[in-house]
Order: sequence, then C-alpha cells, then structure tokens
Amino acid sequence: MICVDRIEEVWSALDAVTDPEIDESVVSLDFVTDVKVDSESRVEIDFRLPTYWCAPNFAFLMASDMRDAVVALGWVTEVSVKLCDHFSADLINRSVALRQDFRDAFPGETDGDLSSVRQTFLSKAFERRQELLLRYLLAHGHSPDWIGRARVFELMELPLDPEGVSLRNLYLFITRRINPDALQESLVFVTVNGLPLDPQGLKVYLRQIAGVRRTAEFNGLLCRSLLSERVKNAY
Repeated sequence: MICVDRIEEVWSALDAVTDPEIDESVVSLDFVTDVKVDSESRVEIDFRLPTYWCAPNFAFLMASDMRDAVVALGWVTEVSVKLCDHFSADLINRSVALRQDFRDAFPGETDGDLSSVRQTFLSKAFERRQELLLRYLLAHGHSPDWIGRARVFELMELPLDPEGVSLRNLYLFITRRINPDALQESLVFVTVNGLPLDPQGLKVYLRQIAGVRRTAEFNGLLCRSLLSERVKNAY
C-alpha cells in the first residue's frame, strides 16, 4: 500500500512539470510511460517524446524538471529519469543523472546553459495562463477597471467555480515563479515585464497575447498527433 501511495505521489509531482513549449503537463501529454518505486525509496521514471528528433534542449529541460520535482518529495532517496527512443537520449540521461548543465551534455555545440530558453518559455506560459484567466473573469462580470486594480489577495478571495479555481491556481503558480517577491498587496495582473495593465487598452492587450495561446495549442495538437502515431506504430 505504501508503495502504491508513493507511486501516486510521484505521478502527482510529475503532473506539475510542463512541456516548456506547450505549457501542458508531461503527464496529461502522455509523455511519461512508467514510474517505479522500490523498497529503498528509489524512483525510476521513463518518458518518451512525440518523435525521435524532438528538440534536445526541451527534452533536457523536461528531464531535469522531472528529476527536481520528484527529488522534492521528502521520502525519495534517489531519482533516475530515462528518456527513451530519442537520438540524444544517452547524452541527456547521463547529464541529468550527474546534474550537469545542457552545455555539458553537448560540449562545443552550445554557448551556455538553458536559463535564457527557460525564461523565454516561462514568460510565454505566464501570458498564456493570464489571457485564459482574464477572459474567464471578463465573461463572469469582472470589469476591466477591477482587473486593472486587483491585488493578489483579492484574486485569491474570489468565489469561483471549479474552472475558475483551476485557471486562478495555474496563473498564481506561474506568477510566483516569475516574481517570487510579490506581496499579497501587489497588483495581480501586470505584463510579463511587471507593468500595470491599462483597463482602457485591455482588449488590445488580450489580442496581443492571444497569439501565444494559439501557438501553444497548435503545438500541443501537433505533439499529440505525432505521439499517437508513434505509439500506434510501436505495436
């Protein structure tokens, strides 16, 4: 029973790890193929991506994020993350196990680590989640003026239906990653650069950031289609 419960804990931790390009959980995307926990509290995770040629930088980010998410579980003694059926699998698996940077996995092929790439996609995830939440709030009677002056604690106190709660939680999670020093009294809706939103220009702003969501949705659809074909052809 303990082992089963712990496997569920691992799956729950992995559910918080996202594909950086799509901003969807690696679990909901069916990237994770197997999770094992042994009697010594060692965890093994297998995952595969939609194609053999998926970008190695994204694969490395997901593998290292999976490792870190599971290591954060207090009872875990060791984590092994294995990328399967990928042209760079051996290099990525070795470097993630050794806690190396991406440039260590591919020496001479990159000028630095993936911090700038990670920040770029973190910003895109912020805009995607913000747009979805803002459209939800507008549809449920909250005015642009309220959105422009709302504070973090006010958003947290809003009575919302399950859809709204999910959108709010996803948005607040990403805002904490972008600005961990934000206070409860801070404006909750700002641009990715921290500028206040102009209530009068909210519609224009939403149109501007909608492209991020559409691109992510298209990429998600493409990945699911490719993965479906890959799984189908494996049998």
